[in-house]
Amino acid sequence: MLEPFLLRAIAAAVGLAVVAAPLGCIVVWNRMAYFGETVAQASLIGVVLALALQLNVTLGVMLTTAAVAGLLILLQRQKLVPIDSLLGLTHHGALALGVIGAAQLQGPQVDLMGYLFGDVFAVTDLDIAWIVAGGAVVLGIVAWLWQPLLRMAVHDELARAEGVSAGLVRGVFTLLLALAIAMAIKVVGILLAIAFLIVPVVAARPLAATPEQMVALTAATSVVSVLAGMALSVWLDAPGGPAIVLVMAIAAGLSLVLAALRKA
Repeated sequence: MLEPFLLRAIAAAVGLAVVAAPLGCIVVWNRMAYFGETVAQASLIGVVLALALQLNVTLGVMLTTAAVAGLLILLQRQKLVPIDSLLGLTHHGALALGVIGAAQLQGPQVDLMGYLFGDVFAVTDLDIAWIVAGGAVVLGIVAWLWQPLLRMAVHDELARAEGVSAGLVRGVFTLLLALAIAMAIKVVGILLAIAFLIVPVVAARPLAATPEQMVALTAATSVVSVLAGMALSVWLDAPGGPAIVLVMAIAAGLSLVLAALRKA
């Protein structure tokens, strides 16, 4: 019989894996990994603000990541600085500000390592409720916007010419990504949140023939990696989040090697 804390950890991680699968595919198709990483790093500022104002941390992270994502979308319209440089500036600046803010908080010391790398075995019933409710919203909206998102991933300008409101679709997707990152922090932490989204996509890509098949394979890879990673964590007494991402990375590496051997 599994302990209650382990059952909660499995429920949270598996639920997040299912929610993350379509988002991760869209991130990879649109080459948004660095964008997502920047938004994830900024979430530490949300943690600090939530603790300072005694608010729910998940809500604070969600609002902060959404605000930072919106700011990045606006800044992308300027032509003076390349987007990768802009993301690098925001990426490191936000992380530095978050770390300094955490160090300045009064009262009990902030568990910075817990927020940076997560603690899947410490999830609560409230965390699971956030994942279930937020995940339902994310999956519902992604299903609704699936065709526009696919068309934009294939050819952005052609999608615009066909009547897709690219700005609105991208803005909504960015908010969904921010929500997913907020949910992922408790499981795998700020530094590994985007890895949780995109690494299983890399593993699924060589095996998929259609976008929908790729999402299904990504979800399956994520769920198996979650279970194997948590078993590895318990066996080695290692942190849960990093163990999960390590298994995902191994699966991705094996998938790419096998794909290369088939083409050799």
